Amino acid sequence: MLSEFSLIDRFFARRAAAARPSGTAGETLGIGDDCALLAPHAGEMLAISTDMLVEGRHFFADVDPEALGHKALAVNLSDLAAMGAQPQAFTLAFSLPKADEAWLSGFSEGLFSLAERYGCELIGGDTTGGPLNLCITVFGSVPPQSALRRDAARPGDDIWISGTLGDARAGLGVRRGEWTAHAGDTATFRRALERPEPRIALGLALRGIAHAALDLSDGLAGDLLHILERSSMRATVNADAVPRSAALRRLAPEVQQRCTLAGGDDYELCFTAPAVARAAVEAAAQKAAVPVTRIGTISALEAANDRPAIAWRNAAGEPLTLTLQGFDHFHAE
Repeated sequence: MLSEFSLIDRFFARRAAAARPSGTAGETLGIGDDCALLAPHAGEMLAISTDMLVEGRHFFADVDPEALGHKALAVNLSDLAAMGAQPQAFTLAFSLPKADEAWLSGFSEGLFSLAERYGCELIGGDTTGGPLNLCITVFGSVPPQSALRRDAARPGDDIWISGTLGDARAGLGVRRGEWTAHAGDTATFRRALERPEPRIALGLALRGIAHAALDLSDGLAGDLLHILERSSMRATVNADAVPRSAALRRLAPEVQQRCTLAGGDDYELCFTAPAVARAAVEAAAQKAAVPVTRIGTISALEAANDRPAIAWRNAAGEPLTLTLQGFDHFHAE
């Protein structure tokens, strides 16, 4: 029977150092002591983010453990991407109903396969018995003047989206029986839901080009509003321009709109950049091998009592009356 420490040693400690990149600045002390020691690169600051995944709230009980290991780290790396930060290390704390060796093998494989791709080392954490709950804290480094912040949008900025939106929410809808899709499309949706891809390369390429950025975890309608509130701005968005996959386009128009604008779990980047930087944005996207789409513009508040908000338009520029709300972790749809 696995004990806490034999579990850590067998499934996590032995692969932790494999993710350590060569030439890491400073000294790192990882698993095996009371604390880890981590130093950012010279002239840079630590970027730190924490995400929790709870069974029944963020993933289904029967999810493939390898996919869950991937997603648990991916959603945290996505936060670093949104800040334009280079991954360095992470900690993992989790509770398990039981020490299932097959489950732990799959979960750790998914976790470390992604960690090793980005040179992100596991440096500590904790385990205990209980309902399945995963909590990762990730550490990255970024020059302070290059960090992509939510409060930096400016009037006249373009609003950009990476990749496509809506497939993850479409997959959730298929799983719940809200709508149906062809087998091939269902597989596309499921992969988007279970295996998001953090846009690290794009975040790094946008340093010095983009003004504000965040990752789309709770839906475009809710997350873009975070940029507007922090920046004290308004936005006009062409809802028809929001990028979507061929699979999603085969669903009903009202389902497409619901998934792309308020779906959540996309983990694509939403960022703003000045109109004069359009060529630079396209070049950064090409360098990162990630498509980007311009969907709207940022404008200043018009009066002292004006509030940050999104004005939705269709492709003809006509106003749309939409009631949209992003994912709420305490009042999920």
